[in-house]
Amino acid sequence: MMVGVVGALSAFYQDSLEISDPEHRKIAIYRLISKIPTIAAMCYRYSNGLPFNYPRNDLSYTANFMHMMLATPCESYTPNPVLVRALDRIFILHADHEQNASTSTVRLAGSSGANPFACIAAGIASLWGPAHGGANEAVLKMLDEIGDVSNVAAFMEGVKERKYRLMGFGHRVYRNMDPRASIMRETCYEVLKELGLEDDPQFKLAMELEQIALNDPYFVERKLYPNVDFYSGIVLSALGIPVSMFTVIFALARTVGWISHWHEMISDPNQKIGRPRQLYTGAARRDFVPVDKR
Repeated sequence: MMVGVVGALSAFYQDSLEISDPEHRKIAIYRLISKIPTIAAMCYRYSNGLPFNYPRNDLSYTANFMHMMLATPCESYTPNPVLVRALDRIFILHADHEQNASTSTVRLAGSSGANPFACIAAGIASLWGPAHGGANEAVLKMLDEIGDVSNVAAFMEGVKERKYRLMGFGHRVYRNMDPRASIMRETCYEVLKELGLEDDPQFKLAMELEQIALNDPYFVERKLYPNVDFYSGIVLSALGIPVSMFTVIFALARTVGWISHWHEMISDPNQKIGRPRQLYTGAARRDFVPVDKR
């Protein structure tokens, strides 16, 4: 739904598609940053057969999203400030992260001169993949498979023996702990305390997993520290956001980074269409065997 609706914005907003015009670019940027939370919330409401909640101008960006997604119509809704701050941190920490797959997709699509709505839809499509946007979803799936705190030790031994994959630990970009993870760890504990979930079985399981990974020499020596996806999945689950919405939340947060990259690229007068280079490593011509065509 996110891919389709965001792409369709280009048919709705015909007055901001001339990307060579700085004013058009500015209008498109404002629209994307403001419309994405509304679309994300409506995706959730529609998929659950719930009526839409319209935006409230008196709420902050994050609180407004929570209202649109979670409020019950005809009832007063006041977002919990602790939970708003937690989701706000998720939005900030996921806003940008170098030249990852989805950011590169947005830049490559944008380099052709495609309109920004189509470019962001392309980024969401890239994020759709489980190896990218599905990382925090994989954490909860792993926790479900472990099942109980009593199984954690055996699971971690299985990880050492390469029987199981440890999701939400380590990161290809960082040699040490993901710097975003320390903030999300603090946020995770704040949310669990606020909601009284410290004794929830799944969350106790996650915390036991964390303690083993932080103290076992095997994981410490290999720099397999909990990353931002480990904690963000737990936080989103505690907030009552279903796993099916995790990648949508990621797309909402990352839109700010995507659109910043797009704007930087389009504003460069020397920018040309992207064309990633390939190096042919197949058989050389001299290796071909002549064919007798008689």
